[in-house]
Amino acid sequence: MDWIVLVLSGMMESVWALALDRSEGFIHLAPTIVFIVGLTCSMLGLGYATRTLPIGVAYAVWTGIGVVATALYGMITGTEPASPVKVALLIGLVGCIVGLRLVSESA
Repeated sequence: MDWIVLVLSGMMESVWALALDRSEGFIHLAPTIVFIVGLTCSMLGLGYATRTLPIGVAYAVWTGIGVVATALYGMITGTEPASPVKVALLIGLVGCIVGLRLVSESA
């Protein structure tokens, strides 16, 4: 259960990061509300996961999921340029996240 919560909170990290961008410095209300809700859910999930997972592993996985999801969203929507090197590096990051899960003591 802790891993599921960690993955979901990593996705919520991407939600709040994208909402932060769209809020344009907290000028727009709807993205600002999404940012606050996403940030809260993301932090609560990370906190829950760290009750049983080592903080180093949990934080790396949480951050990695957020980075990959945010970058993929940007590339899919065209707001961020895609390149073969960037895609290869994101695949490598996913491999590292999976690797951390496999070697974690709380697997």
